[in-house]
Amino acid sequence: MKKSTYLVAGGAGFVGSHLCGALLKKGHRVVCMDSFITSTPDNIEHLRKNKNFYFIKHNIIDTIRVNEPLGYILNFASPASPIDYARHGIHTMKVGSIGTLNLLGLARSKKAKFLLASTSEVYGDPEVHPQREDYWGHVNSIGPRAVYDEAKRFAEALTVVYNKTHGVDTKIIRIFNTYGPRMRLEDGRAIPAFISQALLGEDVTIFGDGSQTRSFCYVDDLVNGILKLSETDFHEPVNLGNPNEMTLKQLAKYIIKLTKSKSKIVYRPLPKDDPRKRKPDIGRAKKVLGWKPKVPLEQGLKKTIDWFRLVVKPK
Repeated sequence: MKKSTYLVAGGAGFVGSHLCGALLKKGHRVVCMDSFITSTPDNIEHLRKNKNFYFIKHNIIDTIRVNEPLGYILNFASPASPIDYARHGIHTMKVGSIGTLNLLGLARSKKAKFLLASTSEVYGDPEVHPQREDYWGHVNSIGPRAVYDEAKRFAEALTVVYNKTHGVDTKIIRIFNTYGPRMRLEDGRAIPAFISQALLGEDVTIFGDGSQTRSFCYVDDLVNGILKLSETDFHEPVNLGNPNEMTLKQLAKYIIKLTKSKSKIVYRPLPKDDPRKRKPDIGRAKKVLGWKPKVPLEQGLKKTIDWFRLVVKPK
């Protein structure tokens, strides 16, 4: 891989911070941009001593100026959990639209390659299972999740049109459920919620009856797939995720076992439009990138639990 300068928007977030670290390990220069609306400076503190790391505190919905050449622009800037985009609904839609437009314009002016971090949420509550990239989705455009789903769908459309109209070298990844160290404790997603509750000995809360399924990919595998796609000339969306599907009830029981917790499972009403099934078809990733996840769930969860033990404090 030729050494280059990467702008990582949302670089202080969960996935973004791991991506910044991986790029630095490969010897690249990283310009990390983040507003800290849903992230934390703690995620990048360990990177600040690296001479190839530079941080800019900035919100991408405002005009972006970077006074150096850029080879790649990676857009990971967006609230990504149900709690966050419920709280920051208008901002989420601005990031997906105005923010993506600003970054694409910067990529065009810098003659840089552009990668959009999209999401499996573009498939909505899917009627096709597993989800392939040629499936258009089943999305409620005015539902409680719409601010995130539609922002990402718009961002994908904008990315494609910049490629076709202006010749910007674009890539799109659709991220399925990903987990690992640096997830926020109270971001509303299953794994951090289950782990923190189990470590505290609290009831582990499942919304619905627990029969809904998810497929969980460890963050190191995801980052590896992102780097592989960034090196290609492929412009169509690519699913990145782990196709090993399990129910949320199975996940909760497994986390209780791994943490050796005495927590009990309790059930709460299922939120509106919560997807019943989520599983990626990764055939395209295998063919185009030669990629598939390698980290077993037990290994990934143990690493994640070890990290959560350092940050979960008794109430």
